[in-house]
Amino acid sequence: MTSTRREFLHGAAMRLGAAAIGGRLLRSPEQVAASRSIERLGIQLYTLRSRMQESVESTLARVAAIGYAEVEFAGYFDRTPAQVATMLKANGLRAPSAHITLDQIRNSWPRTLDVAGTIGHAYLVCAFIDAKERTADSYNRIADEFNRAGEQARAHGIRFAYHNHDFEFAAVGSTLPYDMLLAQCDADLVQMELDLYWINKARRDPLDYFARYPGRFPLVHVKDMASSGAMADAGAGSLPFGRYFAQATTAGIRHYFVERDDPVDPFQSAERSFRYLKSLEF
Repeated sequence: MTSTRREFLHGAAMRLGAAAIGGRLLRSPEQVAASRSIERLGIQLYTLRSRMQESVESTLARVAAIGYAEVEFAGYFDRTPAQVATMLKANGLRAPSAHITLDQIRNSWPRTLDVAGTIGHAYLVCAFIDAKERTADSYNRIADEFNRAGEQARAHGIRFAYHNHDFEFAAVGSTLPYDMLLAQCDADLVQMELDLYWINKARRDPLDYFARYPGRFPLVHVKDMASSGAMADAGAGSLPFGRYFAQATTAGIRHYFVERDDPVDPFQSAERSFRYLKSLEF
């Protein structure tokens, strides 16, 4: 997460912010029956932030027309919670989660929870930890803050989660911050939204975390990795999404959100990722 995204989230908060067929024919009836796919695919609207700035209404309509069933917000672009809820309903969309900032947790948590309740979010996800707070002492304090935020969110019928980048997998002392958060945050109060690109960027294996912390990952961000290490549309890179999603029950995955931080054409990127992921069986 760059300073651009951090500034974007803070501003939004302040403004209230035929080969496939052949393969199937070669499988036994039991294998075909056992295969699964993503029923309700979502998209993190940060991918479409430039279009959201132009028109929230038309962007949500286009997202629904592509075929997405869920969206994850990163700011509301001066629309009221009631207006957002109305737009979602009009387009047959759900918004199970939204990204929020650590500042919102510290300074406007009750209001943030009220907004989430009006819109219908089931999760609020802290999107980032500033570089100045990436020390062992700070991570310990933040784990306590996350537990308190999660407890207050639960009282509102909302779950709290944290979204990773790659820096959480760089050792601080003898510990990985991500492991520290998983260990010190109450599993009943704090969930994880695993960004599959960033954990691979840090050279860590999602399957290892699914096995070590079963049920802790109800949300995932889905973007692919090109051979250069850069972000790519889902299906255009090398990440083995089928292997990851085959462990959805173990991991606890309930929501899949396409994301691309840097698309040249946001809607084209969203469409490409949608087509690939909707055809994916695992």
